[in-house]
Amino acid sequence: MRTTPETVAELIAGQWGDHRPGLMYGASTHTAVLSHHRTAQEAAARAALLVDLLPAGRGAEPHVGVLLDNTPEFPFWLGAAALAGAAVAGINPTRRGPELARDILHTECRILVTERAHLHLLRGLDLPGVRILVTDSEEYAALLAPYTGAKPGEAVLAAPAPGSRFLLYFTSGSTGAPKAALCSQGRLAAAADSLVRQFSVTAEDVHYVCMPLFHGNAVIADWLPALAAGASVALRPRFSASAFLADVRAYGATYFTYVGRAVQYLLATEPRPDDSEHSLRLGFGTEAGAVDAARFTERFGVRLVEGYGATEGGASVQRTPDTPPGALGRAGAGADLAVIDPRTGAECPPALLDAAGRLLNGSAAIGELVNRGRSLFEGYWRNPEAQAARTRDGWYWTGDLFFRDADGFLYFAGRTDDRLRVDSENLAAAVIENILARWPAAAAVAVYAVPDEAAGDQVMAAVALEEGRRFSPEAFSAFLAAQPDLGTKMSPRYVRIVESMPVTATNKIHRAALRRSGFRCPDPVWWSPPGGSGYRRMDPADLAGLLAAYEAHGRAELLER
Repeated sequence: MRTTPETVAELIAGQWGDHRPGLMYGASTHTAVLSHHRTAQEAAARAALLVDLLPAGRGAEPHVGVLLDNTPEFPFWLGAAALAGAAVAGINPTRRGPELARDILHTECRILVTERAHLHLLRGLDLPGVRILVTDSEEYAALLAPYTGAKPGEAVLAAPAPGSRFLLYFTSGSTGAPKAALCSQGRLAAAADSLVRQFSVTAEDVHYVCMPLFHGNAVIADWLPALAAGASVALRPRFSASAFLADVRAYGATYFTYVGRAVQYLLATEPRPDDSEHSLRLGFGTEAGAVDAARFTERFGVRLVEGYGATEGGASVQRTPDTPPGALGRAGAGADLAVIDPRTGAECPPALLDAAGRLLNGSAAIGELVNRGRSLFEGYWRNPEAQAARTRDGWYWTGDLFFRDADGFLYFAGRTDDRLRVDSENLAAAVIENILARWPAAAAVAVYAVPDEAAGDQVMAAVALEEGRRFSPEAFSAFLAAQPDLGTKMSPRYVRIVESMPVTATNKIHRAALRRSGFRCPDPVWWSPPGGSGYRRMDPADLAGLLAAYEAHGRAELLER
């Protein structure tokens, strides 16, 4: 009889002696395959190295930063940390300069594992006390060589237990710098087991990991369930829409996860008569949207299941067979989820939906999703203020906007006011504002989210110019390109030039008014069309095309809020 694992270390050790295919990687034309046993062996070798590199010491945390693409080294180091009783901090390579250094130092990483392709990101950064290991170097191979005979469980910093810290995964919020959510071995092992049961994962499955492993989605919803079921894992270094089907066919993949606009990128590829000829049976993720999920199923013959569950573990929504289109499901086991008006603390009334599923009472029905019951939230690393805000009044506040229909089904409605989610990345408006404020022509800047036409958000900036200055799209583009800490997802798609910032009675920027009008406003709006470069003035044809795209994706109503 199958038993629920108690730790991730148990899952890693369980691979020992299993010589079936466990890890596949490389281009679809020349795939490399490692057995489950070999992957456990590689994890054990790195655990032994880790124990020697991180001798126990007062005040020193056993944290390893991993700044890698989806190479085999990433799961090897995840396994090593689990076996050794250490923790991995996933480092986002789209961060830049001081912000990247802050992530590494904030999580107190004493070791940073990276590769040659990312060394340029570290150039010039002050990282005191951090030892850098470059996985594709001769020095790294020589360092690891003495430990190749290690076995799981032989080398530990602290005996792995359900409460052992395993991951510190960054999640952005409204207060600026990203917060590192704590994830224990026990919680993640249980989550993996739950997904195995939910999706009937077996040892015959192949999980295609194309989302980045520094993000919780790929580890928690893809790698770990494969580990728990004894399934194989196939790695793609970075997501590629054009290579997706070739990879799936080469690996015999049966399951994949997605976030952000990945599904839209796949739908944008050139259709082929054989698009449905493959082994995939299921995709699991967030933000595909009901319209594109249906298109994906029709074209590729693959069922997509939308889910909701933050890395923090504070709330989850589970889909059931009777979940209506557009909804994510109902509250997960043990959760008492409510949609709360944060201004009053009262529960929002049920949503009124028309025959097409469009929301008719959004102003009343949309509120913040709150878990009033048992929460699995384990806190944030060294951030008591954010932790207290998340768990105020004894409830877990998700920071996400939802509405609920009369039957209790929950629908995602966006992010709270000063958060943005762009192509699966959570961004804080204040961070982007601080960067844009450096532009000499800007007298004032406000950054806020506008809905993306397909999924998630896009960055919009309102800019008041210094007296006598005019907006130059070329100068603004050059300025953005010169900012070392401007992440790849932070550049505004839309720039609204205002004579002065709208303010509230207390002289705070009236973000709600800016957000409400979005790019349909009387002020000049410059935008950077998808797939293009630079900015151009939005004209009526551009606006009409955008509105048609929102209609086509079933998201036009989001522009009315």
